[in-house]
Amino acid sequence: MTALDFSPAPGAAPFPRMVLAQAGAEIRAMLRNGEQLLLTLIIPVLLLTGFSLAPLIDVGGGRRVDFLAPGVLALAVMSTAFTGQAIATGFERRYGVLKRLGATPLSRSGLMLAKTAAVAAVEIIQAVVIVAVGLALGWRPQGSFLAAALLVVLGTAAFSGLGLLMAGTLRAEATLAGANLVYLVLLGAGGVMFPLSKFPEGVRPVLEALPISALTGGLRAVLAEGAALPLVPVAVLAAWAVVSLALVSRTFRWE
Repeated sequence: MTALDFSPAPGAAPFPRMVLAQAGAEIRAMLRNGEQLLLTLIIPVLLLTGFSLAPLIDVGGGRRVDFLAPGVLALAVMSTAFTGQAIATGFERRYGVLKRLGATPLSRSGLMLAKTAAVAAVEIIQAVVIVAVGLALGWRPQGSFLAAALLVVLGTAAFSGLGLLMAGTLRAEATLAGANLVYLVLLGAGGVMFPLSKFPEGVRPVLEALPISALTGGLRAVLAEGAALPLVPVAVLAAWAVVSLALVSRTFRWE
């Protein structure tokens, strides 16, 4: 009979397993946090339902749900990739969580990968819920799913870069206030609830260059109008992603 070997085998778990474990912890933390849940699911669903059913805004013709659903999807991406991630990461940095996690076998790059995977997973949950609510309200999306997915990926990269840039350079309290303020401003001025044509002509070029406007406009062109991949929104989102992530790599402080 062969003797069993109970000697310890020290060593880190495989890198993919560590990333998945950390991503799972990040997802659970997001969904258990009341403020995060409010930003990621409750507010978008309430906005989509309320403004689709009640004639409170002028969307410039067409059915309200067809106009609103793509914008609410864009808002959901911003709420998770930018607002929620900026606030959570800012307080993790303040309390030394990032410093401790960065010193574990997971490594700092693995931690960033886990955070990215968690954001993507939550966005999938958001998309399923928002699309289901939209369909129940009579929304019938058109266009290419792949084109919409590419816009969401670029939007996620752009907003993640901006969120991490804020969280890695400002104090946690300033990040909390700033992220919420930016969320409210972009909700009102980013084409989510109101067409950009309602704004004065002089400010429209500035508003159209915002990442939320590019994501909203791109998703609306694809899902509401059945257009092919819109190149201008893609270029705007790609530019924001490249610039913000480059700045994060240079300025992010882990403690």
